[in-house]
Amino acid sequence: MTTVVTENCENCRYTDCVTVCPVECFHGDDVMLYIDPDVCIDCSACIPECPVQAIFEEDDLPEDQQQWIAINAERAPKLPVVNEKQDQLPTADAKRQSLGL
Repeated sequence: MTTVVTENCENCRYTDCVTVCPVECFHGDDVMLYIDPDVCIDCSACIPECPVQAIFEEDDLPEDQQQWIAINAERAPKLPVVNEKQDQLPTADAKRQSLGL
């Protein structure tokens, strides 16, 4: 089992979650973050840190978000590690508001 980043992270890329990760399992591109399931130790520390509720335990992943398990596994290892807080994307606050958060 692993922790999974889902579509709520798209166009936000808040990085509060990476600051609590003890194993540097977060990777990112220009749009969002991903979790490498081979590195994640399933500590769940990142879940409450996400301001857009984009991170789930695999077992708690909503049915309509299941595809994100494979997306994270495929993309994360190909991208650079993100292990320090960065500025969120310029679209992040608007997306957060659109999500009602």
